[in-house]
Amino acid sequence: MVDVTDQIQQIFELQKKHQHVVKRTSAAERIQKLQKLKTIIRTQTPAILQALQQDLEKPSFEAVTTEVLGVIHEIDRFIASLQQWMQPVEVATQSVGATAKIIWEPKGQCLIFSAWNFPFYLLFLPLIPAIGAGNVCILKPSEMAPATSRLATKIVREVFEESEVAIFEGGVDVAEALLALPFHHIFFTGSTSIGKHVMQAAAKHLASVTLELGGKCPVIVDEHVDLEKMTPRIAFGKFANAGQICLAPDYVFVKEHQLEEFVQQVEAYVQRSYFENGQLTHTDMAKIINERHLQRLQDLLEDAVSRGAKVRFGGTIEDGRIHPTLLTDVPLEAKIMQEEIFGPIMPVLTYTDLDEVIEYIDSKPKPLALYIFSDHQRIVDNLLASTTSGGATVNDVMRHMAEPNLPFGGVNESGIGRYTGVYGFKEFSHERGVLFQAPVGSNPMEEFARAPYKGKLETLMQRLK
Repeated sequence: MVDVTDQIQQIFELQKKHQHVVKRTSAAERIQKLQKLKTIIRTQTPAILQALQQDLEKPSFEAVTTEVLGVIHEIDRFIASLQQWMQPVEVATQSVGATAKIIWEPKGQCLIFSAWNFPFYLLFLPLIPAIGAGNVCILKPSEMAPATSRLATKIVREVFEESEVAIFEGGVDVAEALLALPFHHIFFTGSTSIGKHVMQAAAKHLASVTLELGGKCPVIVDEHVDLEKMTPRIAFGKFANAGQICLAPDYVFVKEHQLEEFVQQVEAYVQRSYFENGQLTHTDMAKIINERHLQRLQDLLEDAVSRGAKVRFGGTIEDGRIHPTLLTDVPLEAKIMQEEIFGPIMPVLTYTDLDEVIEYIDSKPKPLALYIFSDHQRIVDNLLASTTSGGATVNDVMRHMAEPNLPFGGVNESGIGRYTGVYGFKEFSHERGVLFQAPVGSNPMEEFARAPYKGKLETLMQRLK
């Protein structure tokens, strides 16, 4: 029986030989592969929903909208635009008689790590630009979502030859075996701590990286907004997928005098969205991925309460789920304010002046996203100018990722690199600058610039005056 490390090495060497063939494929050939992938995904959608149900008990509606359609829409964008994106870009030159252009080349051999919270979407979404840019790839799905991992393996092997795209299931041993190899580009989605490890491994081979990490995404609510209209947007973003979203609102700032109204509005939304006859509806609320993460969330909640935080509603744990929970009076030193929550617990903080909010956010690591709710452009502009985040949405949450004409990614602690749409194509491409010099003798400065330099310095110095 061949050891998995040996299998990985064999596939890596196979792709190393084949990458030059894939590099020369046309837009039409790459589009054909993407169309085949799209067809298989559409055919396998019932199986995908079943796998996500097994791994996360993810509501089918959420699974279709956030996992399946997200991938299909990205494929459609590449099918529609890849021919255009692949065209060389002509640029102006300062050389007499010369022309210049940027040629898009694939980075080469790519490694893609997926995360467990959206195990289908986060595996195939980066694969689309990798294929579109003409790379060969090895995929590593999350072992924490085994049913989805098995199905993804089946889909990949049905669509692609191993010389183009291969996939390896497994745990840490498989990940480490992959990281030991000299890939040209590594795409990782996951925690900041593991992202740092991936970056260290990439540095050994000077591989470029895309790191889609996370962080504590703040929400700032201006006192002038209509809370009844805006609160459902915040609450949905917090509690969808049981809060297990890197872009989910992590904590919320509201004006002191609006705290009670905000709490009431969130609770009303939770009751009508996730409860029926006083019982949590499992068909609308995903479970926490495993016992370890459930215990982590329980510890965060207990620590906050022990320090004086008040549970305004929720906090109940049943059948691997935590009821949507809202906390007030949360001390800033509580653990829940120090690490990404990644669960359905919403700390709500109050402020008297927006400068306090800006000062607090700027004292923390740069988040993946910032959410501002305000109808006053002056306030929005001030908050955007005074803070930093990977991306931002105004008067909603998470929507900037769904906009294909915007780059998506983090900054520093929340990530490196950008993707979706044309930004993904560029992320998996090498921008090769090429200058086409005119025939010898057509540039009068050509002879002047060469040795011998006797008598030329004076002329050059005159030009600097």
